Amino acid sequence: MKSRADYLLLSYFIVLLVFGLIMLTSASAAVAHEQFNDNYFFIKKQLLLGVLPGLVLFLFFSKFNYLKLKKFSLLFFGFSCFLLLLVFVPGIGSTVGTGSKSWLIIFGHSFQPAEFAKLGLIVYLSAILSNLGKEILDFKNGFLRVLEIGLIPIVLILLQPDVGTVLVMFAILLGMIFIAGAKFSHISGLVTLGLVGLILLVLVAPYRAERFTTFLHPELDPQGKGYQINQAFLAIGSGGFFGKGLGHSLQKFQYLPEVTADSIYAVIAEEMGFIFALGLVILYVLICSRGTMLAKNAPDQYSRLVVSGIIIWFGVQSFLNIGAMVGVLPLTGLPLPFVSHGGTALAIAMGAVGVLVNVSKQTG
Repeated sequence: MKSRADYLLLSYFIVLLVFGLIMLTSASAAVAHEQFNDNYFFIKKQLLLGVLPGLVLFLFFSKFNYLKLKKFSLLFFGFSCFLLLLVFVPGIGSTVGTGSKSWLIIFGHSFQPAEFAKLGLIVYLSAILSNLGKEILDFKNGFLRVLEIGLIPIVLILLQPDVGTVLVMFAILLGMIFIAGAKFSHISGLVTLGLVGLILLVLVAPYRAERFTTFLHPELDPQGKGYQINQAFLAIGSGGFFGKGLGHSLQKFQYLPEVTADSIYAVIAEEMGFIFALGLVILYVLICSRGTMLAKNAPDQYSRLVVSGIIIWFGVQSFLNIGAMVGVLPLTGLPLPFVSHGGTALAIAMGAVGVLVNVSKQTG
């Protein structure tokens, strides 16, 4: 039985998107002028390559029957993995200044397949887990089968390498298996495997070990590895309770790195102060809370898992980004959902919101 869409959840996302566009306009002005002699270069790209295609995806997924999406889930997942493989093809894949081979260049524009892979993983895992039902309790024919599928895109992203996105994908995989009813012993084993893998990643790459050391003691190398986090602390601290005012950040003027991406929360705190910085955190919490309620009341197991996967994605990624900026987590380079610059990330995220709205219309 159809009901009205969850307009409260949708309004949260609209507020987040509008606020994000305003803050991106302010945060990006200095670097846009420096690099392109156009203060509005980044916001123009965000509107053209993020918001516009995002609206198309939102409208499509909000109208397209999500149960039909289940039928095409394997194709969706397979195509996302194919795109992840393409980044390793010379002439097609690109680092785009990140150091990781995470991008495709299509008609002169960059596209990040890992963002598409997040939604692809959620859609296909939901189909597999809903079909398995109680078989997820069986280690070989249930749990291990799901784990093998989920690790395919995770390994491909790890090879780029993009550890931040791997953490989000692993959280999605772990959370969805938990919600599907897997045994606690199996989940504990997966968590242990993930922790061991993370430790090995730190040990085999010196720069990751340095990043972790910097997280523990950022004051030891303020002009080197600890530069970004120390500049973020300066921005957040100087903002005080009420901020310096929109557009009046000092740290965005070539002091704070990546002001349009993973450091944008620090600019928000500097310009808008503790009140708005905390308000943004509360907004993400409200989205996760409302999304959790939607998942609980979903009409079937497939939609419940899809909604849960999307909310885990948004919740974990925002937590990792903000946590890094305030110094409670190591830097991961992850963008802040709906706020940081990135057309691919915004467009796919808006498409995911369309799925949430679609499911909410079927929820009594």
